[in-house]
Amino acid sequence: MAIREIRKEGDEILSKKCREVEEITEKILELGQDMLDTMYKYDGIGLAASQVGILKRVIVYDIKYFEEDEKPEPHILINPVITSRSKTMIEVEEGCLSFPDVYEKVLRHEKVTVEYMDTKGKKKKINAKDIEAVVLQHEIDHLDGIVFLDRVEEQK
Repeated sequence: MAIREIRKEGDEILSKKCREVEEITEKILELGQDMLDTMYKYDGIGLAASQVGILKRVIVYDIKYFEEDEKPEPHILINPVITSRSKTMIEVEEGCLSFPDVYEKVLRHEKVTVEYMDTKGKKKKINAKDIEAVVLQHEIDHLDGIVFLDRVEEQK
């Protein structure tokens, strides 16, 4: 597939809300694969469609990517929604492909439940904790036009 350009800090598309995917088309499937290819190329563990200039509710992630002795475990989520959050919060140092070399501590929910559609249009649910929950919150924020530095400001 193709490596897409990652939109960087200052690009107004990063502050825009993404629209729901109404139909899973070849274009959407290609977008998901391109996003995975782009994420891996730039050593990320998550990426939202807005970060490659597309205002659609699509995210990709792979938390196994950096784990030694683990096979990649890519995920493409269409129209993801957080349906529940734990009360317990964890502080993590986050970075973002759209903000190279910027790392800040952010408070995130330790556990989240996310409902989404897979690439075949099947409704699915993920009960995520720890780093997976953090990545999902970070990427879903992107779909709502929120970047992690907004969360840092909000928490000060």
